[in-house]
Amino acid sequence: MRLKRKVAIVTGGGAGIGRAVAIFFARKGAGVVIAEIDPTRGESTASEIRNCGGEAAFLRTDVSNTQDVQAMVNLAAGRYGGLDILVNNAAIQMHGCDARAHELEEEVWDRTMSINLRSVWLCSKWAIPQMLRRGGGSIIHIASPTGLIGCAPTYTAYSTSKGGVIALTRIMAVDYARDNIRVNAIVPGTTETPMIASLLADSQVRARLEAKAPLGRLGTPEDVAPLAVFLASDESSYCTGGLYRADGGLLVA
Repeated sequence: MRLKRKVAIVTGGGAGIGRAVAIFFARKGAGVVIAEIDPTRGESTASEIRNCGGEAAFLRTDVSNTQDVQAMVNLAAGRYGGLDILVNNAAIQMHGCDARAHELEEEVWDRTMSINLRSVWLCSKWAIPQMLRRGGGSIIHIASPTGLIGCAPTYTAYSTSKGGVIALTRIMAVDYARDNIRVNAIVPGTTETPMIASLLADSQVRARLEAKAPLGRLGTPEDVAPLAVFLASDESSYCTGGLYRADGGLLVA
């Protein structure tokens, strides 16, 4: 099993990409802590893993709150003896509130940055000491094409936050390479998750997004999860600082 005896935290593990990643990690032998702000969703993921014979624990976590993040890391270390993998997946996209720069409310900017960017640094800050004690680890950030190209007009805060995630990936990769902590980012394309369900409910919007991908369809969380397994495993031991796309060809179109 590719992740046997490894311990992982997946933030936002109650739905969408986070849920799929947590389930795939458990199938490959990892003990998984699901950090999720929605108790129903978080416990649902943990229960599904346990019902299939895997090892999982759920903790209600606000990833922008220092005390919650410390508790999340302490749970992984206390229950499983350490931490090998962190997936910074939790994010928000404030539909109907995000806007062009001069029209954007400060509260929307601040909340988006807090969840989408500050939390990535904060979770990494508290996870890294555990990885240093283990002699290494793998940190995986979930980024977005919006951080690379202007493909989401009016989503100023969201796009900027994801650009920050990409920059953070690169500097962390350099800073921790000699500590055997690898830091990479996955860049999914438009993926069918609860976060954008309201947008995809509009058939015209859905068709337009499907047409943008050369593969001609939207992504699914299950398209992303195997890539996360690879980056979490020892098979990617020479990979750090990379942006790994699962976008249906969006960024080469």
